Amino acid sequence: MNDNSDAEAGELTLAFSVSAIERLDSPGAVFADARAWSESIGIIDDDAERITQIVAEHDLQDDFDMHDRDRWFALEELCETTTTPRHVYVGASDDDMRVATMFCWEYVRVSEAAEQAGWTLSSPDSERGVIGRLLARITSIVG
Repeated sequence: MNDNSDAEAGELTLAFSVSAIERLDSPGAVFADARAWSESIGIIDDDAERITQIVAEHDLQDDFDMHDRDRWFALEELCETTTTPRHVYVGASDDDMRVATMFCWEYVRVSEAAEQAGWTLSSPDSERGVIGRLLARITSIVG
């Protein structure tokens, strides 16, 4: 959300669902970009093991620790404990939207966030995460 964002540095808490992160071509670049205008940034979802894998795979600095909580509780708790005036949850599904809008979070689809921020979405072959990217790479080498 580079120049297109009206958020001042440190006035935004930004969270991504796992499905949204998996749609991004370069999660590391997205986190680096978002650090310029976010006080806190991370991944909030129900699959803590997958979050750990994504953080390690992309060398992300995730400001949120799920502590085996579900995303409903984590999002609610962040609304109550963070001092930022805005909380934005970037997701990729109607389920992501439902959980975000139950609390103080604004919901933005990953495709819309990517368009506004100049982030690149992954190709359709890589939408399945690591396995999809590996298969695409093998196919490009063999084929």
